[in-house]
Amino acid sequence: MTLPDPDLLKQLPAPHPDRAPLPPAAGPAPGVRLLRGVPYAVPEGSRPLELDLWLPEGPAPLVLYIHGGAWRRGRRDDMGMRTRDWDPGPFARLAAAGLAVACVDYRLSGEATFPAPLDDLWAALRWLALRSAELGIDTRRTVAWGESAGGHLAALLALTHAEPPLAGAVIWYGPSDLTSPRGGFTPDSAATPEAALLGAAPATRPELARAASPLAQVHAAAPPFFLAHGTQDTMVSCSHTEDLASALRAAGVPVRLRLVPGADHGWYGASDDAVSAIFAASLDFAQHV
Repeated sequence: MTLPDPDLLKQLPAPHPDRAPLPPAAGPAPGVRLLRGVPYAVPEGSRPLELDLWLPEGPAPLVLYIHGGAWRRGRRDDMGMRTRDWDPGPFARLAAAGLAVACVDYRLSGEATFPAPLDDLWAALRWLALRSAELGIDTRRTVAWGESAGGHLAALLALTHAEPPLAGAVIWYGPSDLTSPRGGFTPDSAATPEAALLGAAPATRPELARAASPLAQVHAAAPPFFLAHGTQDTMVSCSHTEDLASALRAAGVPVRLRLVPGADHGWYGASDDAVSAIFAASLDFAQHV
């Protein structure tokens, strides 16, 4: 077998995301560009990770949106079941309000265990800062926004990314504590989504479970938080959000807490008006934080 041509080896891989040209933009609304499937990182041994970009006329503040799905499934362009039939959709609404939105992939628990998904979000922030001038975004004004498992990751990102610090975090019904029994969750079980995230029952990996718990990462220099949760959530106990709000306030961090009476996970059971009001309050927070 002959050795491959060195020039051939250089040209075979796709361009690195740091240097790859941006894809053509669509124009879903006046003054808004949409770039879908933009690679931002290629973790060793993994698929390329991509993001979708909704770009108003810049320089625009940035929302880094992180999808839910129990850390094991989900789509980057999905803000939950109660927004799927909105026209215009939630990301178009954010862009129309003057916010750039990056909807990001991250490695799921069937692909890699924690801290891989958090590492991916750090990588997304690095790429967005690197390409910020050509994208027309101001990454110094970044708000992490996530729902469910994405809310958990958004909270961790806001609490751990210090250079530069995030401007704020919007967390919808996200888990905040992987160390204590809450609702139907027990840290002793290896059959939970939390165990799949960590690679073992949380009780058997206490240091890792603590590192993956936003509640344990609260500190006085954390950015402001907007927290929202349904009081009848059967999948992620509302106590996760209530305790996180209490811990943040005790540390002197500004917090807005919105509890939705009677709402289950994903705003199931809440009225359309209640869901719209939560979205509007989240948008207002992201605009003015």
